[in-house]
Amino acid sequence: MLAFIGGTGLTRMDNLRIIDSHTPETRFGAASAPVVEGALNGQRVLFLARHGDPHLLLPHQVNYRANLAALKAAGATAIVATNAVGGITAQAPTGALVLPDQIIDYTYGREMTLFDNLSEPLVHVDFSWPFDVTLRNALKARLGAADLHWNDGGCYGATQGPRLETAAEIDRLERDGCDIVGMTGMPEAVLARELELPYAMLSLVVNPAAGKSSHEITMAEIDAVIHDGMANVRQVLADFAAHYIP
Repeated sequence: MLAFIGGTGLTRMDNLRIIDSHTPETRFGAASAPVVEGALNGQRVLFLARHGDPHLLLPHQVNYRANLAALKAAGATAIVATNAVGGITAQAPTGALVLPDQIIDYTYGREMTLFDNLSEPLVHVDFSWPFDVTLRNALKARLGAADLHWNDGGCYGATQGPRLETAAEIDRLERDGCDIVGMTGMPEAVLARELELPYAMLSLVVNPAAGKSSHEITMAEIDAVIHDGMANVRQVLADFAAHYIP
């Protein structure tokens, strides 16, 4: 089944019928929230609220390992993750959707692998291209059919949070090649790879990153962009579910 990871608002889609709710047990503990199963435009889909339901968990507090293991146990065969990000380069203006193709990981202290059991073999996964090409291309095709502002490609810089970055840190990320910055892309992406789950990311740019605006960004401005932008995200995901062939 196709699975979506994001905020609780993802389940507010037209033509979505909630069927069930799963709370799979994992050896990594409890997931952020129950895995919701539904029927969307003729497709069975799963939803997981990354930060809990209600939204309570900070990015570094999310049990990413339990989340991914729970989705796998519930029957997920592919994952599209959504997140809100700051825009660093001109490729990522506020309000745009970005379909990143690379990641740089600046997080620390997070559980980064499922293979930490000393009684089991150590596994190193190839992470040269962190997003599944086939899944990403299928998502790109649906974005191309939508009348929305979106960008194909870009590098996602994963920072620790929960604080926002300094202007100097954003300058560093830009020098490193990052186009957008967020706090949840890692280790989520690599854990999906370890579970052999195709994974792609759809990012909504909700504000200019630190130092990239002529004025201080307020939460009211960010909330307004999220309100309108998440409607576009839901539109894209609903259309994607209708056309997705597992």
